[in-house]
Amino acid sequence: MKLQLPEDDLVACVACGLCLPACPTYRVTGLEIASPRGRIAAMQAVQLGGAPIDAEFTAAMDACLVCRGCEVACPSSVPFGHLMEAARATLQPRRPAQRRFAEWLGYRLVLPHHGLLLALTWLLAVAQRLRLVPNRFGLPRLSFRSLRTPLDADAHPDVFLFTGCVMDAWQREVHRAALTVMRATGARPGLPGVHGGCCGALHLHAGLDDQARALAKQVIASLPPEGPVVVDSAGCGAAMKDYGRLLDTDGARAFSARVRDFSEWLAEQAPLPLRPSGTTVVVQDPCHLRHVQHAEHAVRTVLRGGYQLVEIDDDGLCCGAGGAYSVTEPSLSAAVRARKVDAIRAAAGDGPFVVASANPGCAMHLAAAGLTVQHPAELVEEALP
Repeated sequence: MKLQLPEDDLVACVACGLCLPACPTYRVTGLEIASPRGRIAAMQAVQLGGAPIDAEFTAAMDACLVCRGCEVACPSSVPFGHLMEAARATLQPRRPAQRRFAEWLGYRLVLPHHGLLLALTWLLAVAQRLRLVPNRFGLPRLSFRSLRTPLDADAHPDVFLFTGCVMDAWQREVHRAALTVMRATGARPGLPGVHGGCCGALHLHAGLDDQARALAKQVIASLPPEGPVVVDSAGCGAAMKDYGRLLDTDGARAFSARVRDFSEWLAEQAPLPLRPSGTTVVVQDPCHLRHVQHAEHAVRTVLRGGYQLVEIDDDGLCCGAGGAYSVTEPSLSAAVRARKVDAIRAAAGDGPFVVASANPGCAMHLAAAGLTVQHPAELVEEALP
């Protein structure tokens, strides 16, 4: 079986090794096969050398976080993330039946059907009250009040907040904070229409390209053809900015050009006066905000007036969340997170602090390690006069 990877991209790697320090799984394991260079060599062996797609190859592909930190370090501009997505798409038919069924439940049944996701979230909230959900899962405390209170859109909107799937179900208060801040700038925020839920980012990570394309088309159709599309989930924003490549249409490219991360959009507006809080905030850059969107500086811009910002001295390494990675690769995910938590605590020092993270997966993953994590939108809202 061939991987069907673009050969020009596959042979662009010159095996220089500059990607190694930027790879969280290599940093944890020290194994060549757990590095971008090693994974590309394995892809080349299969596609160009006729090597079999065996258990070792599959494990190497699955163990990648697709954080894309290697892309920033690569002098040859190898599109490693897209290579990984294509390789996983080839692996999909070879997955064990149990895993394919679990992915069918999660990716094809629940995430694209927002009503079902919300119903399951109500059940999960009840389970939390009955103490049936371990704290190590890192799930936010689900609020019945938040679930039964829909988000409100303004009349005649001039900007749109993308609400997504899991984030709208589990972290809707982040959306409320984002809407409050957007209105404080004088904007009139609107919301997506029907089928404007899941963006397909998790599907791309899993190699479900066809499903991701279908969801991308639905998201584009759910929003008017004009006005910025603000996204307060870094992973969703990265996927939506890539719709032009994914769908390869002029309409998709025009849509992607309108997408802005929440902090990116806010930094483009007139500065909001913030009340100095005295709170120390350690800024954690989600990989898809830093390495893909390159919008991490906007987070500092919008928080600087209200908080004492502290930087992590680890070159933006991944926290180990990686979408569903913490479920599929729990040991590696925990080991990567442990390094990130150590770096966060070292940066913060001895006093109290809050971690600012612009991605729901990162927030939940770090919260499961005992950290207090808030979205930049929540922090800005709290600092409004």
